[in-house]
Amino acid sequence: MKKQLIDMKTLLIIGSCLLLAACTGRTSQSGTEEKPVITVTLEPQRYFTEAIAGDKFTVVSMVPKGSSPETYDPVPQQLVSLGDSKAYFRIGYIGFEQAWMDRLMNNAPHIQVFDTSKGIDLILNDNEHGNGYHDHEGHNHPGHSHAVEPHIWNSTANALILAGNTFKALCMLDKPNEAYYLARYDSLCQRIQHTDSLIRRQLSAPKSAKAFMIYHPALSYFARDYGLHQISIEEGGKEPSPAHLKELIDLCKSEKVSVIFVQPEFDKRNAETIAQQTGTKVVPINPLSYDWETEMLNVAKALTPMDPE
Repeated sequence: MKKQLIDMKTLLIIGSCLLLAACTGRTSQSGTEEKPVITVTLEPQRYFTEAIAGDKFTVVSMVPKGSSPETYDPVPQQLVSLGDSKAYFRIGYIGFEQAWMDRLMNNAPHIQVFDTSKGIDLILNDNEHGNGYHDHEGHNHPGHSHAVEPHIWNSTANALILAGNTFKALCMLDKPNEAYYLARYDSLCQRIQHTDSLIRRQLSAPKSAKAFMIYHPALSYFARDYGLHQISIEEGGKEPSPAHLKELIDLCKSEKVSVIFVQPEFDKRNAETIAQQTGTKVVPINPLSYDWETEMLNVAKALTPMDPE
């Protein structure tokens, strides 16, 4: 009964917000029609979408900077803005989408939804946040989405697929400008491929790391792309127990880990404890940043000796 009341409250909030959006219209102060809006889930998605869409669409992301896409709940103003969107581009399996997409789309049926993860060779975790994984072609597996490693954008190989799906979606939304989107899509693919070549050059240095530790395992696809071993600090989505922390310290030594990555939305204390015991360095990264290329290169640089010579 309590859950039903919460769901009813959520539906009333969404419904009233979308009604407000419909009443406000989409004209600028000068009275001219504004550009159509595409909503995406994450900032890295906004980067890919804007790179191809150019000045033809306004692109907004649902999960703002500094928030976790696993737990974020949209604020009422975002629901108003969503009602103005022409389309929604999903990233695939992130927690926000699992919790909210059905509710949002049921109350905004006019919005076209595109899954930009289509065609990606997904990683299925052996447990919720385990270090082990196995690859799996395709991803139409109802009831198993909780096991999918969702951080698909942290990969140059996946980024090319995301870009391709985004290009196709834009052409479906705006066929007359297909040539414009194609030119910008080709340019983006060249930048992604260049980023990949730079990363491979960095990681080919004789003393570059073959394993790394990270608080939240957001670099599974990056590790797969470049043959690296990712070791997660968190245990089942929670802070490690004292026994597990001891195991991590031993593993860090045996795997000769030199870098521990920590994202801004997570506590650094456990990473710093391990670093003090092993002589490794804690390196801040932000896989949720709009500056996708910069973040990918920063990870590679952190795994490479300062002087490869």
